Amino acid sequence: MTTRYNSDLHRFGTLALLLVTLVACGRPSDNGDGGSRQVIQNKGSDTLVNVAQAWAEEYKTVKPEVAVAVTGGGSGTGISALINGTVDLASSSRQIKASEKQQAQKNGVEPKEHIVGFDALAIFLHPDNPIEEMSLQQLAAIYGEGGTIDSWSQLGVSVPGCGSDEIVRVSRQNNSGTYAYFKQAVLGKGMEYKLGSRDLHGSKDVVDLVEHTPCAIGYSGLAYANEGVKVPCVRRQDGGECVAPSVASALDKSYAIARPLFMYTAGEPQGEVAEYLQWILSHDGQCILFEKGYAPVLTVTCS
Repeated sequence: MTTRYNSDLHRFGTLALLLVTLVACGRPSDNGDGGSRQVIQNKGSDTLVNVAQAWAEEYKTVKPEVAVAVTGGGSGTGISALINGTVDLASSSRQIKASEKQQAQKNGVEPKEHIVGFDALAIFLHPDNPIEEMSLQQLAAIYGEGGTIDSWSQLGVSVPGCGSDEIVRVSRQNNSGTYAYFKQAVLGKGMEYKLGSRDLHGSKDVVDLVEHTPCAIGYSGLAYANEGVKVPCVRRQDGGECVAPSVASALDKSYAIARPLFMYTAGEPQGEVAEYLQWILSHDGQCILFEKGYAPVLTVTCS
């Protein structure tokens, strides 16, 4: 009985060690032609998913023997996967929570934070909306619990096509890092969202709904802006300077709702995962980030 127990325990320990090794160094996979390649699993932030996919595509040309599998689902989803040991990289548009870090440590995972870029979180309006600028106080009064602004006329405008005058609040679901960051940066510590917003899965969905809804207002990463929506400048306080979201204003932090973008690993990255992160933070990786509308962590000149 004791011998069998010790043998089972040894096998369990070997499997656990193998899992940690796979998470740290990438996972082997059959490439279909009889050889094998390493697969790096990257999951998380919807804000980062487009640039993460672009990084993965370009990295194929750098190291064909390494594949990077990218999925979204939200920052919280990616961090949960890291805690559970099912991904190598968790993309996040917010910093890991203390409760998540504690749960990770209980699972034997020590999350390691890597800043891979910066983002301006933009406000989106229908193109017919006459508003050109907004303040953090106005946004908090629109989105925050107890906020008193529910109609466009309260902001001194009449929006063509919005017969009800009601402000239709478009938000993100609560597993989104963008949702969490907006709550922190705009609503303020301890504040909650008003009930009744339209909470969507992805940044693109937010932009699409605002584009086709004259009464709507939404928020998400600037990289998702298109010609179908208006992006007003934002003032930190009523009467202060109004700064438009841009790569430059995100980098110098003059824009009121600018944030870092993260990748998390289980401990210090090793092997192929470490090489991939080094490439992301290289000139070539940062130029891809810049071309997607984000601010790089390096000073780069991109062609």
